[in-house]
Amino acid sequence: MTKTKKSISRRWFVNTVGIALVILSISIFALSITVQTSTYTGIQQSLTGRVDELLNWLGGTRSASEFNAIARDYIEHFPDKNDMEIMALNRTGSVFATSTGFEPDHQQDMPDYETALKSDDNSGQWVGELDSGERVMAITRVIRDSGGGLTGSVRYLVSLEKADQQISRITLALIAGGVFIMLLITFSGIYFIRSILVPVRQVSAGAKQIAEGNFAVRIGKQRDDELGELCDSINDMAGELAATEQMKNDFISSVSHELRTPLTAIKGWAETLHSGTDPQTTDKGVNVIIRESERLSGLVEELLDFSRLQSGRMRLRVTRLDILAELDEAVYLFTERARTENKRLDYEEDKVLSPVYGDVDRLRQVFVNILDNALKYTESGGEITVTSMEETGWVKVVTKDTGCGIPAEHLPNIKKKFYKANQLVRGSGIGLAMADEIVTMHGGKLDVTSQEGVGTTVTISLPACQTLEARPGLTDTPEIQKLLQERKRKEHE
Repeated sequence: MTKTKKSISRRWFVNTVGIALVILSISIFALSITVQTSTYTGIQQSLTGRVDELLNWLGGTRSASEFNAIARDYIEHFPDKNDMEIMALNRTGSVFATSTGFEPDHQQDMPDYETALKSDDNSGQWVGELDSGERVMAITRVIRDSGGGLTGSVRYLVSLEKADQQISRITLALIAGGVFIMLLITFSGIYFIRSILVPVRQVSAGAKQIAEGNFAVRIGKQRDDELGELCDSINDMAGELAATEQMKNDFISSVSHELRTPLTAIKGWAETLHSGTDPQTTDKGVNVIIRESERLSGLVEELLDFSRLQSGRMRLRVTRLDILAELDEAVYLFTERARTENKRLDYEEDKVLSPVYGDVDRLRQVFVNILDNALKYTESGGEITVTSMEETGWVKVVTKDTGCGIPAEHLPNIKKKFYKANQLVRGSGIGLAMADEIVTMHGGKLDVTSQEGVGTTVTISLPACQTLEARPGLTDTPEIQKLLQERKRKEHE
């Protein structure tokens, strides 16, 4: 479980927290760049506006002396000296006036001035650090006379320290917001992962107990979500396994009893005959041994057939057959037994029935199982009625008895393997399950209706040949499909 927990947590961290961290980092970086660009653009536009204002002040200045006089006057009366610095440069590039009132640093490089001299629009911009380490933005505009000669230049310079501090504060706020979002994602994710891992741990522990054979264990459901549905499914599975285990134990007990009874009779009569008896007793003993041996052989054969059916190894020998002939033989087989047990067996047959595709031996086995059950669960003096008919392309055999009937709570399970509604009556509990499987392999249906204390009706419905030829999808049994394909091929030849 620890490995599962680590694996889920690791996948969650990589897929959720990792991706969220990358997205937030990229977003914060992009927003920081955007804020810086927007702030610097605003400062640039402000400086450009000031330059345009000075150019309007200079008006139509034509000579260097006029430029120097007007520039000095403008700088002396410049209202925003505390926010920015303005410089006036002569034709040689030397600063002759500045709004700070201090002697300018003539050693300081002015890349914006150099750019302005070379540019077509006579302007240049620079963002960088002064020799003092202060970060600034500078804009220079070169003034030329009508002949294109250099008259002078004006340079605006503003410190970026306050702007950078503001940008830093915004960036820190963005980082703090990102950290808060990551913490929110992390803690909510941890809570969510734990809400999954705890039930998964319980499911795993419960499933382990079920795997060890403790089918009584049940997993507590905490929520009505997918995990709750999983708990319900596992609990239902445990219930089904418990019921199957009980049926298996009952089956083993029933089969053991069924095997022990004929073996006991055979052994007892063999010992009697071995000790010597008169001819009449010997004849009776031999008959009992033969009868019980046949009974034992039939039970073993039934178990082998059931094993073949469960493993998918049962194969049908399909032919086109008359169902009435097989039904007649099965009814005749039980006629003497019904008379001996003081039960009435009536057979009402339809004289004309369409042929069906099927295995003679397996269909006879179905009829024998149904009739055997009807006689077993019908008390002395009761009645069993067998009826055959054809309805809308289906051949039907209906067996109705006046026996004890099946309780309503057992009726949905009677076709399950090993299930016995009445444990007091002999039998292995697989006869009806086998009959249902065999009928299904033929593309048919086996339906059971019953009322406790009234009786039971079993209806076997098999598709007539023409029905199965028209709707081959009724069965996926390979032998029947092969026969249908061969018939179709012959019709086309």
